[in-house]
Amino acid sequence: MHLNPYGADAVNLAADLVNRPPADAEELADRCRDAGLVLERTTTAEDLDRARYALESWEKVVDAVDEHERAELVNRMLEEAAAYPRMTDHAGSGWHLHYRDDRKPLGDVLFSLISVGTALHLAGRGMHRLRRCAVTECGAVFADTSRTGRQRYCSQLCANRDAVRRHRARGQEKEASSMYKGKSSSSVRKSITGSV
Repeated sequence: MHLNPYGADAVNLAADLVNRPPADAEELADRCRDAGLVLERTTTAEDLDRARYALESWEKVVDAVDEHERAELVNRMLEEAAAYPRMTDHAGSGWHLHYRDDRKPLGDVLFSLISVGTALHLAGRGMHRLRRCAVTECGAVFADTSRTGRQRYCSQLCANRDAVRRHRARGQEKEASSMYKGKSSSSVRKSITGSV
């Protein structure tokens, strides 16, 4: 996988793995391959454990209350995961940068990729561009890669659900206000409380 200058590939992979955790090492390997990673070694249970640790650390970054806490958490991840940047053409797919040592197990590769990708994403696009879906019962994590930086929902489905919910709420408010229009305040109180 080539890290783009904004880290979108890495943060999107992290969000996908957080939102739908892989059940085993084989599924982790398949999903990483599908995301474009070139796997140089067999994926093991230890890789799955290391990936889970990386994703738990990354979720703390997502849930940070302010940009200073977020930066500190990313810096901790970078300190633990990254190595000297190096040019590589390991897969014959063109020269690109790796922020890790060569021939590392997948768990370590993911930790490094997610750490550096998150730092690039936040520094390049804005410190607010990782969040959870605005639909409370959803809670999915997403990386805001929109042009405007104002994405509030993890998917169009959640955006539509919330729009319908807001529309219905406005309709109920309108109906309630028209029901009491023209009545005196004492008659409104009586109808609400049921007292005579």
